[in-house]
Amino acid sequence: MAQYNITINSEILHHLFLKGAKDEGMAKLFESILNQILQAQATEQIKAEPYERTEERQAYRNGYYPRNLVTRVGTLTLRVPRLRNGKLTTDIFRRYQRSEQALLLALMEMVVNGVSTRKIEEITYELCGTEFSKSTISELCKNLDPIITTWNSRPLRERSFPFVIVDAMVIKVREDGRVRQRGLLIAVGVNEEGYREVLGLMVGDSESEESWSEFFSRLKQRGLHGVDLVVSDHHNGLIRAIRQYFQGATWQRCQTHFMRNILDKTPKALQKEIHAKVRAIFEAPDAKTARMLLNQVLDEYRAKAAKAMDVLEEGFEDTIAVLELPERYRKRLRTTNSLERLNEEVRRRERVIRIFPNRESAIRLIGALLMEQDEKWASGKKYLDMAEYFEWQKEASKKSKEKVIQIR
Repeated sequence: MAQYNITINSEILHHLFLKGAKDEGMAKLFESILNQILQAQATEQIKAEPYERTEERQAYRNGYYPRNLVTRVGTLTLRVPRLRNGKLTTDIFRRYQRSEQALLLALMEMVVNGVSTRKIEEITYELCGTEFSKSTISELCKNLDPIITTWNSRPLRERSFPFVIVDAMVIKVREDGRVRQRGLLIAVGVNEEGYREVLGLMVGDSESEESWSEFFSRLKQRGLHGVDLVVSDHHNGLIRAIRQYFQGATWQRCQTHFMRNILDKTPKALQKEIHAKVRAIFEAPDAKTARMLLNQVLDEYRAKAAKAMDVLEEGFEDTIAVLELPERYRKRLRTTNSLERLNEEVRRRERVIRIFPNRESAIRLIGALLMEQDEKWASGKKYLDMAEYFEWQKEASKKSKEKVIQIR
């Protein structure tokens, strides 16, 4: 361990023992000591005192630059020697660098949790006695980008995803000097082991077929396979994209959204009873019973709520697709509710930001949130026990082959 000769100014000692000035005196003492250590370390590295002529000299001093060091007794301003042909090697800032990293992570976490940059400036000033500009905070947050990008483009080939749930929400993004509404597309899958995973997200121009097609194309390129059921809201562009990129998979129309569509067309006086009747259809034990209940409801309310019955009849088959699965899987796969709850967390943070400065910032903030949720799901309980599903699938495949043989 290096040893240094330190001199202490009598004025500093006097200040140290003044009543009521203990912390300020300690700060001045530490500042003086650390500055002398920096000078001594510079001499060691250069192998020469200031202005000393010697053949062993390795470099030349070139003034100083100030650097703040946050300590328990206050913020110290240190004078770090500059070297013309190299950088001063010192371990004084090692602890400071760790605290900078911790602050960096804290700032990122604050942004991820929806704290505005102005609030971050105020909080960091209170904590550290120094200001952080908006541009500095933005630069710090950009360190998240490689992490989020790697996660959002990770391969999906390792396991199949029999069930996929997709949804979108509208966010505001500033582009070309104007605030524009953009579609945030999110996909969640249930893998073959029964765990949920956030498959990815994308900010598209809108919720159009083109945007959904681009999103699904990315997922397929990353290796998404084995999809048997896709759950989503009824959106024409989305449905067309699902049929194009998940051929052979069944589309399950979200029952919650479908119920809202029906009630929007229902006279207010009949909404409560029609809600109960339609709910009974959704909870039928099988498709045959559901169709029987459908016919009863249509007969009873065709004259009283014609528009609502048209919506019910038109969307019925797509809404009961989940009844073909074993009963234990129906409740969690008949709606997009699990993804809706995730969207609420996204929306809660998005309300604070209100308008994203660009698409990258939206991906950074929302991607970090989804990545965190993805990690929680991976280390939590299984969402579904897939054993019965694969057994059911095997039996269904066997029956299908037997039917083909009989036809031949």
